[in-house]
Amino acid sequence: MDALLFHPKLVHVPIALAVLMPLVAGGLALAWWKAWLPRQVWWVAVALQAILVVSGLAALKSGEADEDRVEQVVSESLIEAHEARAQAFVIAGATVLAAMAAAALLESNRAATRAATLSTLGTVLVLQLGYQTGQAGGELVYTHGAAQAYTATKATSSASRRSVGAATSDEGDNEDEDED
Repeated sequence: MDALLFHPKLVHVPIALAVLMPLVAGGLALAWWKAWLPRQVWWVAVALQAILVVSGLAALKSGEADEDRVEQVVSESLIEAHEARAQAFVIAGATVLAAMAAAALLESNRAATRAATLSTLGTVLVLQLGYQTGQAGGELVYTHGAAQAYTATKATSSASRRSVGAATSDEGDNEDEDED
């Protein structure tokens, strides 16, 4: 796996699921409540929310791994604010996951549909927290230049390759001139 820039590649999974979960959970809860689909279909919402939480944890850990390098370019307080938002996002996601699992496991259909409704409302909160987390991360990259922690090294090595390539092609040009 390409460890370089793993965090920016990974963060899109939980954010995309945060956008989709209010629609998915709402649709499944409605289908369950109206008896269009069996109650067991709610496990789809539980599974997707579990993927959101696990990928959110992975994104959080990968961000922590990049923290020292990015702190060379961006203020630590900005990074910590982004991290605090990410932690709130993952905690809210896990709380909603627990409520969804409860809805799937409760024996009383009435209590289970209430838990499904509450957890569906919770997905809207998770979406809001995901948006705030993504916005803070985007500001780190696009406003505060966090990507420079990686591009400065790449730019230097690219410039070195261009210099070597130019020197090599200049030598080749000289050889052609000597033959004339």
